[in-house]
Amino acid sequence: MRSIYSELLKLNERSNVPLESEEFARILDEKDELRAFSEEFDYPKMKDLPYTDLELVDPEADCVYLCGNSLGLQPKGVRACINRELDKWSKFGVYGHTLGEMPWAECDEVIQGNMAILVGAKEPEVTLMNGLTVTQHLLLLSFYQPSGKRNKILLESKAFPSDHYCIESQIRLRNLDPKECMLFVSPREGESYVRPEDITATLRSHGDEIAVVMLSGVQYYTGQLFDMEAIAREAHQHGCIVGFDLAHTVGNVELRLHDWDVDFACWCSYKYLNASAGGIAGAFIHEKHVDAKPVLTGWWGHEAPTRFKMDNELRLAPGGAGFRISNPPPLLCATLEASLKVFLDARMSRVRAKSKLLTGYLEALLIRSRCSDKLKILTPNDPEQRGAQLSLFILGDAEKVINDLQRRGAVCDLRRPNVLRIAPMPLYNSFHDVFRFVTLLDESLSTVLSQ
Repeated sequence: MRSIYSELLKLNERSNVPLESEEFARILDEKDELRAFSEEFDYPKMKDLPYTDLELVDPEADCVYLCGNSLGLQPKGVRACINRELDKWSKFGVYGHTLGEMPWAECDEVIQGNMAILVGAKEPEVTLMNGLTVTQHLLLLSFYQPSGKRNKILLESKAFPSDHYCIESQIRLRNLDPKECMLFVSPREGESYVRPEDITATLRSHGDEIAVVMLSGVQYYTGQLFDMEAIAREAHQHGCIVGFDLAHTVGNVELRLHDWDVDFACWCSYKYLNASAGGIAGAFIHEKHVDAKPVLTGWWGHEAPTRFKMDNELRLAPGGAGFRISNPPPLLCATLEASLKVFLDARMSRVRAKSKLLTGYLEALLIRSRCSDKLKILTPNDPEQRGAQLSLFILGDAEKVINDLQRRGAVCDLRRPNVLRIAPMPLYNSFHDVFRFVTLLDESLSTVLSQ
């Protein structure tokens, strides 16, 4: 936090206005080299949100949307990409499988290269398919191979429920007991996030029992960013396979999955990737596992040149492509196509640099706010140990607080009973958005918790 806070202070000293002032937020926006990218997204208006009290807001104003960790906003290019595919279907019917910018039979492969750039992979290492948990299941079926006492999967104690259920069921599938084979890393007593040294210590003390490390890249509840490179390096020294759920990571932080020697990973595309609710998921399988075989197979995993011979002699495509089961959904690929174009134009290094400053500014305002004594920040204050999200533990009735925020046109989410997750997204959120949110949060906390 110190370097980001120091940068904010330097900018603030030059501006000669208070750091917590609206004018300083405007100054930061003027200096923002990514500010034009907000025009690439449709931003909801106050009048269109379901819970806004129109007597409290300007109905024509933009809402304050800091919920990209749950669902990203719609890139304006999405509509053209979807309409292009609908027009093709209307005009050409079945021939759409082989015609146009995105032939349906290859629609996942058309955007595979751009996806690979974003996750720091070689193109053949990346596959787009299914939803996230289905993809996670397919990967674990192949990579979780318990043998003797090496039968455990390492995960966070408060992993996302779908991860927990997936791992639990994979262990049961091998006729093993989840109580014995699920190994958890947890925050220490009285702390909110996992210390990196505790992950290392767990790997060193239990490494010969761990078959697979299956952690998040960014932890959904606390917003903690794990050091994936260090985890992979340490785990491999103990013979463990290393996988990551990157649902809250892709589009949020810079990734170098190939260089970090990660064995496999999976992610969704509807959060920071802004590719629509239920968007297509992605998978990474390191090239060193090019001979990895899927346990469950389908015809889309068959190599493309002979797929339509229909001789029922399976010839698997190499690497992740062989894990595909069904033909890909063109409309979901079209939404991801539009989003990836924005990311590539913006460049992830610049997105991450702004994100650190934007979230650092959010933290600084929260610390200086009138109601700072009514909340506790659960997320690490080191920018290298977090993504865009800050998780706020509300010292009171958080349900009433978020309801009041919604009345004022602020959009974030609640993890019951007491945690608000706030995630400014650098592609479409401004520093002024952050200023507005903290102002509204102050008003809501004052209103609700003084009752």
